[in-house]
Amino acid sequence: MRINRINLKKRRNTPTKEAVLEVLATTGRAMSQDAIEKKIDIDIDRATIYRVLNRFCEDGVLHKVVAENGKQYFALCMKCDENKRPMHHFHFRCIKCETIECLPVEVNFSIPDDYLVENVNCVLTGTCKECSYN
Repeated sequence: MRINRINLKKRRNTPTKEAVLEVLATTGRAMSQDAIEKKIDIDIDRATIYRVLNRFCEDGVLHKVVAENGKQYFALCMKCDENKRPMHHFHFRCIKCETIECLPVEVNFSIPDDYLVENVNCVLTGTCKECSYN
């Protein structure tokens, strides 16, 4: 499946990029590099996947979520309209199923005037709605 809705900033599209985006779009949730690597159906080395993920973060295609345990996850924020997605939003990590998802809620905060915020990483931890009913 070709993912046309994502602006790749006029960079060359490669099978590796397509494979990484396909995995993230299919799952619809944030995934760690090792989980993405296990789902990719073409032979790609770990370093290449890591470079692709970080380049997508630089280009604004993905965002990186660092959980409270220090593990990095990468997300396409599929549940939000790309033009209406809050720039700074919360993520939720379920302690039962270990999924991380974007929440469409803007993070409101205040900081001293001399500071410039470039990124916000807010991870709420608990039980997701699916696991709550099981």
